[in-house]
Amino acid sequence: MTCKELFAAIRKESIAWLEEILRRIPGRTGFVIRGSYWKPRFANACSSLSLSQDVVITNPKAITIGDHVSIMQYAKLYAHNEGRIEIGNYVSINSNVQLGAADHGKIVLGESVLIGPNAVLRASNHRFRRIDVPIRSQGHSGGSIVVEDDVWISANVVILPDVHIGKGAVLAAGAVVTRDVPSYAIAGGVPAAEIGDRWKSDWRNCERI
Repeated sequence: MTCKELFAAIRKESIAWLEEILRRIPGRTGFVIRGSYWKPRFANACSSLSLSQDVVITNPKAITIGDHVSIMQYAKLYAHNEGRIEIGNYVSINSNVQLGAADHGKIVLGESVLIGPNAVLRASNHRFRRIDVPIRSQGHSGGSIVVEDDVWISANVVILPDVHIGKGAVLAAGAVVTRDVPSYAIAGGVPAAEIGDRWKSDWRNCERI
């Protein structure tokens, strides 16, 4: 390893050390410092960004963040290997959520989207067509996930690639979404299917999904 390569490796690792330290700073001080560090690193100039402890972000230059976005503890945003993530204004991402747009995938979240804890949005998948080659060696296929404005994604929902969630839709807890969901629909189950319509349903039932 040349001196130049060694310096580059140390510099790269020092950034990882710094980000690990920033992830752990508690209290209001931690929110301020993390916001100040990450905001200029995204693809756009965002404001009012709230990052809790232990949020993991890869390749921020491929991530667009709107204003008044809140990302809670242990959330992960993956946009490496030509992936892209676009997050609109007033989006709330709860704890332990994973947005996986790596490997040529793309995730778009509209405005006022709510994502409950432990939800997984993964816009790329392992290829597995060949049976003479281990799946781990077949690479990934990138797709897209589009979530329009005012969507509520409840706890433990999984959204797979090439899915479009219409405006105002609600995804019930634990749903596995493999196909498009119309605007203002309520979808639940494995695989998710339409179980209600916000224009028609009794609001008391809607609030118990």
